[in-house]
Amino acid sequence: MISYKTIAEAVKKLCIEAASKLPDDVLAALNKALEAEESPRGREILRQCIENAKLAAGENDPICQDTGVAVYFVELGSEVTISGGTLAQAVNEGTMNGYREGYLRKSMVADPLFDRKNTGDNTPAVIHLEMVPGGALTITLLPKGGGCENMSALSMLKPADGAAGILDFVADVVIKSGGKPCPPVIVGVGIGGTADKAMLLAKKALLRPVGKSNADGRYAELEHAILEKINASGIGPQGLGGTVTALAVHIEEYPCHLASLPVAVNLNCHAARRAEVQL
Repeated sequence: MISYKTIAEAVKKLCIEAASKLPDDVLAALNKALEAEESPRGREILRQCIENAKLAAGENDPICQDTGVAVYFVELGSEVTISGGTLAQAVNEGTMNGYREGYLRKSMVADPLFDRKNTGDNTPAVIHLEMVPGGALTITLLPKGGGCENMSALSMLKPADGAAGILDFVADVVIKSGGKPCPPVIVGVGIGGTADKAMLLAKKALLRPVGKSNADGRYAELEHAILEKINASGIGPQGLGGTVTALAVHIEEYPCHLASLPVAVNLNCHAARRAEVQL
């Protein structure tokens, strides 16, 4: 049994940690990009990104002023029970407290169209729940800033379009985005399922350690081909020219209808924040 208060406190800490501490794999990818970047301007931008990440971690300050929508991927074990309240309530309370105590920018508006008034506490959070075997509760936070999230895209390709069609679509999305998602980006790609499933897969792909290839060699080869095409575009760090526009391409796939080939793209900026806790 896990108490409501335990979950809320853990989520609060996740919010503060994710905002200020760039994961080791992302920092390593930025350092690798610095070595590979051929443009002097691009190298200077990458040096500043790395220095900014180190300062943020050292001073426990946000890496970016846009501390994003609080997106959670929650794995709830089948043996877990929660006392004192619901899981969603605990996650939202933790988000509210984390963004307040961490002095993080609140970005959520109450109504998306007519009443765009800030909720004042960065809730409600976006929660994706998956039931899994066992007695653990795992909560992963993926804060999504507006710049990279706004570049999301979906295409319902024809099965005959195949890998070549997917390569062209994904690369075109990133290239047309230019500097808006604050490159170098991480490119999440969802293939299969339905339209909504593909979008979720693309976002979930961003949780994978940077540069870890898909376990299926065919998809890993496609990841590499897409990355090469993106980095040949010349967009570069912050869209100001260079040879490193993307740090990695991560594909997640799922079975789909025989008449369909859904493909979704979700980007993360160079400040690819995430944090996880298991209770």
